[in-house]
Amino acid sequence: MKTMSSLFAFPIRAVSALALAAALPLAAVVAPVPAEAAAGDLDKAVAALRGISTLKADFTQTDRQGRTIGGELTLKRPGKIRFEYDKSAQMLVVSNGSSLYLVDYEVDQVQRWPISNSPLGALLDPNRDVKKFGKLVPTSHPDVVSVEVRDPKRPEFGVITLIFNRDAASPGGLKLTHWVALDSQNHRTTVRLRNHRYGVSVADSAFRFSDPRKSSRRPG
Repeated sequence: MKTMSSLFAFPIRAVSALALAAALPLAAVVAPVPAEAAAGDLDKAVAALRGISTLKADFTQTDRQGRTIGGELTLKRPGKIRFEYDKSAQMLVVSNGSSLYLVDYEVDQVQRWPISNSPLGALLDPNRDVKKFGKLVPTSHPDVVSVEVRDPKRPEFGVITLIFNRDAASPGGLKLTHWVALDSQNHRTTVRLRNHRYGVSVADSAFRFSDPRKSSRRPG
């Protein structure tokens, strides 16, 4: 059974793709950001997340061993997200607004966590997580904004670092390009986004799933 703390290190089984280089702007840290600028960019990051009503994007996920897999992300406020993995993965990660589910069709298993117990809360509820638990992390490029979100009182929830590029065409003037999740066992997962489509029509039914368990096949 997968533990809650390792939720964000989503399993990648038998992926025969080349490892992606997870070179992050965090790796080249420069002088500390002035307090005024830091506060401004943190506010902008929160505004960028709040400004997304709906989003579709292609994603590539890489685990700490360099194994990678792709798929499509769908996000809808408030609190709904869906990671539709390539068919080879036989799994789905989806939130219906209150709970986050990992659906494993290979072993007919469904696991559930409250959104508040997941680093994904920083994406799904920026009012709560980003502003309260976030801090700006210096980067080597003025057009890159990096925000680390963690709850120091609940280390088992892990850490998520959100990376934005300045982009006037994106909500709040920042485009979320990727994030890095680190669970309590130091398992690192990187998710990169591309081909962002904002404001697309997304039905609530996109955040339901077919329950693979033999005892119940009701929608989630």
